[in-house]
Amino acid sequence: MRYEYTGDAHAELVESYRADGPPFPTDASPTYPRRDSLRDEPPLLKQLLFPQCWNATELLDDPGETRARLTELGVCMRKGVTAYADDGTDVTGTVDATLDRLPGVRSALKKDVEAAYKGDPAAKSYCEIIRSYPGFHAVLTHRVAHHLYEAGSFEYARELAEYSKVETGIDIHPGAEIGEYFFVDHGTGVVVGETTTVGDWVRVYQNVTLGALHFEEEEDEDHMLAKGYKRHPDIGDHVVIGAGSNVLGPVSIGDRVNIGAQSWVTDDVPDDTSVFVADHPDQERKPNG
Repeated sequence: MRYEYTGDAHAELVESYRADGPPFPTDASPTYPRRDSLRDEPPLLKQLLFPQCWNATELLDDPGETRARLTELGVCMRKGVTAYADDGTDVTGTVDATLDRLPGVRSALKKDVEAAYKGDPAAKSYCEIIRSYPGFHAVLTHRVAHHLYEAGSFEYARELAEYSKVETGIDIHPGAEIGEYFFVDHGTGVVVGETTTVGDWVRVYQNVTLGALHFEEEEDEDHMLAKGYKRHPDIGDHVVIGAGSNVLGPVSIGDRVNIGAQSWVTDDVPDDTSVFVADHPDQERKPNG
């Protein structure tokens, strides 16, 4: 069955492109190096969400071209949703609803770029973050995959998340709920579980796990772990989680909490608290040879 996008997101996206101002990229003249992908969805999403940075400046003033690009993405999404859909699934409705939300996704991602720029002393420009930061690429995919997950397209959403993990080294389950101004710095080895919730202005460093502490077993079912219950933490607003830390189980981390590197957190942490490893292992030195 042929798919054609018929919603209004193309007009909203072009209007949002026109509203961009510094420090977001506004110069349509640069041509950036190619970054090929093994799937069609990631490059299409990047072009639609930040055309100035992905050699798609023809979208900036042309709603018709933007609609055509949305249709191209919709064809890919329709194929992915259909592969797992039951007979009664409204596949076109799921795809349309996801594409309709792209202007909102773009607004959220602009806040994520701001958080990355403000949260990383090494960041030189917004365009650098949009093109080069694995944490931003992972969050870009997640914010779209999460809408598919909420619409019931769990398997296809997981496919997109897993492909993002291959590209970035960051594993965010599409079920996780992530607030505004989210920044994953460096990112390698970060894991965010399905029932995690994350507030606003949260900064996470490499090798952090927001995961489960233990699993329940399904009653009267050998070797079957239970599904559909809360297993992962809730993270408040203005939280920093240092490299190598593990926050495990359905615990609540309050607002304005700092969790130091290599911490192991399995209990609730109240607001305005710092958690850190008090006694680091002693190190010894001796001459070589």
